Amino acid sequence: MAAASTEGAPTAAAMETEGRLPPRPQFEALKAHEMTDGKPQFRKVVVPAHRFSPLKKNWMEIYTPVYEHMKIDIRMNLKARKVELKTQKDTPDVSNLQKCADFVHAFMLGFDVADAVALLRLDDLYVDSFEIKDVKTLRGEHLSRAIGRLSGKGGKTKFAIENSTRTRIVIADSKIHILGSFLNIKVARDSLCSLILGSPAGKVYSKLRAVSARLAEKY
Repeated sequence: MAAASTEGAPTAAAMETEGRLPPRPQFEALKAHEMTDGKPQFRKVVVPAHRFSPLKKNWMEIYTPVYEHMKIDIRMNLKARKVELKTQKDTPDVSNLQKCADFVHAFMLGFDVADAVALLRLDDLYVDSFEIKDVKTLRGEHLSRAIGRLSGKGGKTKFAIENSTRTRIVIADSKIHILGSFLNIKVARDSLCSLILGSPAGKVYSKLRAVSARLAEKY
């Protein structure tokens, strides 16, 4: 059987130049509920006992950006002592759910609402946590003195590190939480580790000034 001749058939390029090809389809971005076949997605954030009263006091400040701006349903489950988050039909982006969960979790760690809300607005912010014992094993008075060195008199050392690295730091007993961009968290963590290991505050300040100057030149 002879092969079909293709000599007279127009090529795809020829059809395109003639305008005979159908237009390329334009697909709109899927909404959050369409990605999961209409099923809502959930996140739950545990509320520690010592953060229950602050949560009650600041509830409207947490509720407003989550529900009105990010279009995520939020409620407090009093029985389970958890904040529950759920996507809505008009949630514009599926990543909003995780952003809201990170925002609520940051508040539970001890950050102010005004600082934690930056997690909703900016994409390159993270929360890094570590313990003093991860850096050096300290007990009793040695541990107390290390915590004192981190804070400084009236919180002076902590504020100095926060301002020069553009981060926010929470010192909760022997746990330390840092909120900021990846590079700034690294600089703040290095300064805090130096203080834990016994470096005097003056030496840490001078090193911070040098690093901050380098970062300012870079950006």
